[in-house]
Amino acid sequence: MTKFAIRYLIAFLLLIPAQAIIFNHLILFDVAVPVVFIYLIIMLPITLGTNISTTLGFLAGLGVDIFCDTPGVNALSCTLLAFARKPIFHLYVSTDDDLAGRSPSSRNMGHAAYMKFMVTMALIYCALVFTIEAFQFFNFRLLVLRIAASTVYTFILLYALDCFTLRNRAS
Repeated sequence: MTKFAIRYLIAFLLLIPAQAIIFNHLILFDVAVPVVFIYLIIMLPITLGTNISTTLGFLAGLGVDIFCDTPGVNALSCTLLAFARKPIFHLYVSTDDDLAGRSPSSRNMGHAAYMKFMVTMALIYCALVFTIEAFQFFNFRLLVLRIAASTVYTFILLYALDCFTLRNRAS
């Protein structure tokens, strides 16, 4: 567990500033924003307690809120995403599988199930953030476009990040 804690702390210290400094400025067509720091929530072990995972999700969101001057939007969205992580995981993997202490990955879940899990997590986060940010359904088409485009953009970057980290873990 200490190996995971060190790896998580390093990822936290890298992804939060990277989100604020780099990824928030990689906007495509004034619509799609990648949200790579949610990888911190995705990589948490499934057997981790809900209280700990929601606390870590809140801290990750709070870190981005502090860097980006967004008052609580990311903290709320990350807390809700971390709370929904385990039920979303069980949509794609049966509860009979033994995943004690393991983080979700294509190796543990299967490639297709893991991709569906990442897309669902990205979709839920983007829907939460953009709905809270807009706080209304004034321009519904733009809202849906921002959610869909940001979900796809986020998924592509999350998948690339995951492939990079799996390659480094294997070697």
